[in-house]
Amino acid sequence: MSSDNIEKLYQNYGILADAKDEISKHEKEYLEILAAVKGSDKEKRLASQFIAKFFNSFPNLAEQAIEAQFDLCEDDDVAIRKQAIKDLPTMCKTNKEHTQRIADILAQLLQSEDATEISVVTNSLVTILKSDPKGALTGLFSQIHQSTDSEVTNEIVRERCIKFLATKVKQLGREVINKEAEELIIVECKKILEDVVAEEFEHIMDLLTWSRLGKTPAGKKELVQLVAALAFSPDDWHPEDPEYVDRIIQCTQHALPLFSVQVDSTQFINFFCDHVLKRWNDIVVSEGNDSKLELLKIFAEITEFCGDLENLQTKVDTVYDVLLNYLPEAPIEGENTNEKSESTEGKTEDPKTNSAPSLQFSHVECALFALHSLCRKSPEAISADTARLKALRLRLQYTARLTQGYIKKLKEVTDSRKAADDNSEENKLKIVALNTTSNINTLIRDIFRTPPSFKSKVQLSFLSRKTEKENKLSVVTSDGEKESTGQKRHLPITFDNGEKKESPEKRSRSGDRNLKMYTPPSGKYSSRLNNSGRFSGNYSGRGRGSYGRRDFHNNGAPFRRRSNF
Repeated sequence: MSSDNIEKLYQNYGILADAKDEISKHEKEYLEILAAVKGSDKEKRLASQFIAKFFNSFPNLAEQAIEAQFDLCEDDDVAIRKQAIKDLPTMCKTNKEHTQRIADILAQLLQSEDATEISVVTNSLVTILKSDPKGALTGLFSQIHQSTDSEVTNEIVRERCIKFLATKVKQLGREVINKEAEELIIVECKKILEDVVAEEFEHIMDLLTWSRLGKTPAGKKELVQLVAALAFSPDDWHPEDPEYVDRIIQCTQHALPLFSVQVDSTQFINFFCDHVLKRWNDIVVSEGNDSKLELLKIFAEITEFCGDLENLQTKVDTVYDVLLNYLPEAPIEGENTNEKSESTEGKTEDPKTNSAPSLQFSHVECALFALHSLCRKSPEAISADTARLKALRLRLQYTARLTQGYIKKLKEVTDSRKAADDNSEENKLKIVALNTTSNINTLIRDIFRTPPSFKSKVQLSFLSRKTEKENKLSVVTSDGEKESTGQKRHLPITFDNGEKKESPEKRSRSGDRNLKMYTPPSGKYSSRLNNSGRFSGNYSGRGRGSYGRRDFHNNGAPFRRRSNF
């Protein structure tokens, strides 16, 4: 019987293929093909191909044909499903009114656990995106929102749809994604940000940065505002909760590439100074995850693009207080004249306690750099209180002595190993350490000027080397002394050994800046769980289902940290 049905299908196919302009008179044959979706496996595979091929010729049967094809997409046999999925784009190739609906169904099919089936679904989605970008995108975004707003949420569909968009839209480029489709992407991505988890935030920001918003200063300012709204709220900051800290770190990392001379970071600096640094001691640092250092690194970077600040003196005082946490107290003069100036691990013996005080060079560099950047806006801010300036200089003087001793030891180690293991990880770390300590000395020297001056330019040691053009511009020191690119850019306080000749090259090879964006943790942002509804948009009452709070650390990937020492 099955063979007779298959023969009948081929006959119907022949009749329809030969009918040409009179094909509309053969609805009976097409209906028999539609009925074959209830037949054997071979009948179903043939029916899928025939339904799609003659779909355009029977507009009156379009609804019935689409439903029949959808039935095949849900068949128990994966081979039949893949055949039906592969044939779906044909049905909206010339009938754009069906694109959105078909894209919606294809989006749902992304939840399959079969890798080959997902590949077929992806290819079909790409095909309809090329054919009708706006219609396909509308269907995809519709499914993303439905997966959030429905009573039974489907996290897998939403996650894979967003990942698909973030990957394929950029690959297809503007030859396919026209202005109309691009505007739709911008509008819908903004809606998604109202109810977003960490992994989704990464993809959505990539899409928005790729769009026209990431191409102009006005657009970048808009993106900065979007990130800021998600990153923090003065009434929604809990430094004792690691998830809140992680949200600040991730969001600020995404804002960093947007900052420039035309797009300032003032809003972020205000929040850091008024809230993050103000409650610095409340931030919990877990073992193996120095979130304080990560915050200091980000804060140091954003201070380079600072605009006009209100209450600048208060902000300088706040950064001053944080810096003092990492500067060792100077020993009392005359208490012990035989103090040791350095150790191989960057520690020195404290004459008062005969113990080695800890000097966290990376923390000092970042906090000192931030203070230096803010004081450049108002040099008199640091000297407004002479007692505080004196106390700072005492600690900095002692820090400079420790730093010089550490530099001396680092140079001895690196010089002795240059020929043997120039590219070893340990040697690269020593080079970063040299850059860090050199930066510290340069910044300290500015504060010891009378009056303090903040004209020197240094590049944070954890960033890779800038372009050759930028390097050539930056070799002019604050004193107007021009140095060649092979010489030391920043003179230390009391010594001059052309160590920088090789440091930039090694710093470039270390690839530290490539690790700038840490891997986004997994889970919803805490702020979506409070009563403000700030990040929950229209879904604040229900959120994304009954998952509750997901731990940012336990379920997430570890940070990709930049080199510290």
